[in-house]
Amino acid sequence: MKPLKNKVSITLDEDIIQKTKELAEEDDRSFSQYINMVLKNHIRKIEDVVQK
Repeated sequence: MKPLKNKVSITLDEDIIQKTKELAEEDDRSFSQYINMVLKNHIRKIEDVVQK
């Protein structure tokens, strides 16, 4: 079963939005899917550093 998702509202700089949309399109993902992937990867990296 897929984990539940929650809607959130955040404010981002326009240049970040544009670049993220470009990267998402290149990766054949939606904007939301791409942000979710990037945040998961970031959290994993931080957790790896903390555990060392």
